[in-house]
Amino acid sequence: MTRLILVLGDQLSRDVACLRAAQDGDVVVMAEVMDEAGYVRHHPKKIAFLFAAMRKFAAELQDAGFRVAYTRLDDAGNSQKIGGELLRRAAQFEADEVIATEPGEWRLIDMLTYLPIKVRQLPDDRFLASHADFEAWAKDRKELRMEWFYREMRRKTGLLMDGDQPAGGQWNYDHDNRKPAQADMLRQQPPSFDPDAVTQEVLDLVEARFGDNFGDLRPFGYATDRDGALKALHHFIRHSLDMFGPYQDAMLQDDPLLHHSVLSPYLNAGLLLPREVCEAAASAYADGKVRLNSAEGFIRQIIGWREYMRGIYFLEGPDYTSRNALNHQRKLPWLYWGGATKMACMAAAIGQTRRLAYAHHIQRLMVTGNFALLAGIDPAEVHEWYLSVYIDAYEWVEAPNTIGMSQFADGGIVGSKPYVSSGNYINKMSDYCRGCDYSVSARTGEKACPFNLLYWDFMIRHRDRLEANPRISRIYGNWDRMDEDKRRTIRAEAADFLRRMSEGERV
Repeated sequence: MTRLILVLGDQLSRDVACLRAAQDGDVVVMAEVMDEAGYVRHHPKKIAFLFAAMRKFAAELQDAGFRVAYTRLDDAGNSQKIGGELLRRAAQFEADEVIATEPGEWRLIDMLTYLPIKVRQLPDDRFLASHADFEAWAKDRKELRMEWFYREMRRKTGLLMDGDQPAGGQWNYDHDNRKPAQADMLRQQPPSFDPDAVTQEVLDLVEARFGDNFGDLRPFGYATDRDGALKALHHFIRHSLDMFGPYQDAMLQDDPLLHHSVLSPYLNAGLLLPREVCEAAASAYADGKVRLNSAEGFIRQIIGWREYMRGIYFLEGPDYTSRNALNHQRKLPWLYWGGATKMACMAAAIGQTRRLAYAHHIQRLMVTGNFALLAGIDPAEVHEWYLSVYIDAYEWVEAPNTIGMSQFADGGIVGSKPYVSSGNYINKMSDYCRGCDYSVSARTGEKACPFNLLYWDFMIRHRDRLEANPRISRIYGNWDRMDEDKRRTIRAEAADFLRRMSEGERV
C-alpha cells in the first residue's frame, strides 16, 4: 500500500525526518489550508512567505523525484484542513498510513493523533535537543534557568569550546552587549529579495483573501527558498555579525533592524538548520572575522533560547498557553492593532511590526511586552497577538517567550522575575523618547511617561507576590521612602491612564 508523507509549512527541509523515511511509491502531501492560515489573523507577509516557500519546496521535491500531491488554497475540493487533505489524499492514492514529522504545536499533534488513519509521528531532529534530552536536563531541578541549559548545549555541540572550557574563559558575554546605537548611514541591512513569478502569484492570492488582516503585504522582500535563505545567512555573517553583539539590545526609530540577522523566519520554516547557522558564526570567530561576544551572543540565541523555549513548551504541556499567574484580565487595547498612540516607543515597535512582520527581541520584550505586563493585559490575548503578527511566530517558540519570559504568566518557570521597567530603560537603549509626546523624566503629571506610572502601579499591585523575590525586594524600599502624596498621585494617575486606554482614548 502507498504511504503519505506529510510535510508542513514549517518543515521545508530535505533533512526533515519524514522525508528521510520516504520510500519509492510514497506520496508527499503538502497543503495550503484556511485552518492554518486563519486560526489566528496572521500577518499577510507571514502567509505569503509560507505559501511561496511551500510551493517552491514542493517543486524542488518533484524535481528530485518525489511524488508530490500539493493543494493550493483555492483548489477545487480543498477541505481547508490538514486532516481533511490527508484523508482526501489517502482515498485518492489508496494509502493506509501517514508518516509525519512531529508538529510544533499541540493542536496539530492532537489532530494527527486522533485522525482515522494510521499516523506515525517521527521526532523533529532538526532541533539539537530532543524532548528526552530536555526532560533529562530538567529532572529534579528546582529552577529551569536557560543559562545552565545553554552551557550543556555548548558542551554537547562543541560550539565555541576550547576542550571542556568555553572559548575566552567565559560562557556568557552579555555585559559587553548592552550598548545603545547611533545612527549610521553605512550600516549594512539584511538583503531584500524581489518577488519572482511564484511569489508574485502568492502575493496576489494573499492580497485577495487576507487583505483585511493587520500588516502591510507589500513591499515584500523576504527570501522564499533555501538559496535565498543561504544568501541572507552569508550576508549576515560577512557584514553584520561582528557588530551584532554590542548593539543587539539597541533600538533606533529610523533603523529598525540594526545588526540583527532576520534569519528567524528561515530557521523556523526549515529553510536553514540551526547547526549550520551556528557553525557559520563559530567559523567566522575562529577565522578572526568577528568578535567573540558577538558570535557567542548570536549562538546563544539559537542553541540557548531557541532550544530552551521548545523544551519548555513541550515539557509544560498543552495548557501552558492558558496560564495566568498574575490574574491579568484587561483586554488588549486597540493600539496594538495600529490604533493611534502618543507613546513613541509603542508607535515605533508596532509600526515596524505592521510594515515588516518583524521586530527584534528587545522591541518585543521591553517595549510591547513590557507595556502589556505593566498594564495588566490578559496574557492569552498578548500570546495571540504575538502569534498573529510576527513572521517567525510558531507556538512552540512564541508561547514560552510570551507566556513565560514576557508576561510572567507561568509564575516564574522561564524568568526568575517579571521583565518590567520604567521609561528609563527604553530611553537608555533607544532614541524613541526624544520625539515622544510624553517626558521620560516626568514621574507624574500630564506629561508623565506611562511606563513610569504603570511600573510603580504594577509593583504595588503585585507586592504580596514579588516582595520576597531577592532580585526585586529592594525596589519596594524606594517606594516606601516616597512622600505619601506622591505615591497616591502615582496610583491615581496610573488608574486614570488605564481607564482612558480601556475606553479607547488615544493615550
